[in-house]
Amino acid sequence: MIYHVPWIYTPVRTVLAIWHQLTKTEIPELAKCSVLMRERSRVEETIHCMQRAGAGNLQVISDFDMTLTRFAHNSKRVPTTHNILDNRLLINEDCTKKMRELLNTYYPIEIDASRSAGEKLPLMVEWWTKVHELLIQQKIRKDMLARAVKESSAMLREGYKVFFDHLAEHQVPLLILSAGVGDVLEEVIRQNHVFHPNVHIISNYMDFDHTGVLQAFKGQLIHTFNKREGALSHAAGLRELRGRPNVLLLGDSLGDLTMADGVSEPQNVLTVGFLNDQVEERKESYINSFDIVLVKDETMDVPNAILRYITSSRDNK
Repeated sequence: MIYHVPWIYTPVRTVLAIWHQLTKTEIPELAKCSVLMRERSRVEETIHCMQRAGAGNLQVISDFDMTLTRFAHNSKRVPTTHNILDNRLLINEDCTKKMRELLNTYYPIEIDASRSAGEKLPLMVEWWTKVHELLIQQKIRKDMLARAVKESSAMLREGYKVFFDHLAEHQVPLLILSAGVGDVLEEVIRQNHVFHPNVHIISNYMDFDHTGVLQAFKGQLIHTFNKREGALSHAAGLRELRGRPNVLLLGDSLGDLTMADGVSEPQNVLTVGFLNDQVEERKESYINSFDIVLVKDETMDVPNAILRYITSSRDNK
């Protein structure tokens, strides 16, 4: 008896298209025009592996400024945690002027695609050190930080509540590794009512004296290009992160790609990069470095969709 299988006569290209349709990751957000991927098949395979392993094997590691926060809103830059301190409650006009001069000098270097991380590193140390010295001179009061955050135009990305709440609901730890100011960062997420117990923060924290006045910054300086050292020295001590070999990493700088270096025996690492500025100049390097690149996307739509898929029931997959 001869059996006829109609689809074997279908052109190969059509068969491949049907097969892809059947096997592709069920995340329509990845088809957005703002999403770029060098190897879509690898991204899908990684997401499938993470989904099969479940939420119990997952951790999320994220940058904060311009990653969890917006880069801009209504064509105006949203302040970073350092910029939030630019408030007359905390610093004077002269300090503001000097901090802006430093920003105008060093930020173009930070995002210069023609310079290596090795070239940038000492200049970033120089920038952060000068900024922290200026802030210490201002004798900032701890009890004024909450008001400064409230009066600022700081904004988390659209969809932030779903992101934070979903991770908390599924007991997935969120490690925020930030070169910003930890005290300000905490206040931003606290005022947005998403500082859940699963959130852990490694950042530059202020050291206040017994009267509540800033006298120094604690511990090792964390800047854009030494996050690997921060991850290795701090993350290993976080018990909640142990036994979670799958990582969703979110960042907006190539320096953020080292944030998962502190993970013990990683199995699947999916990197998502927010390309906020100088798109054409940096697009190629981002596509070659991150698994997924989000171009001028001020939302958490794609990370939320990936997390929704990874934490969904495995019974039907």
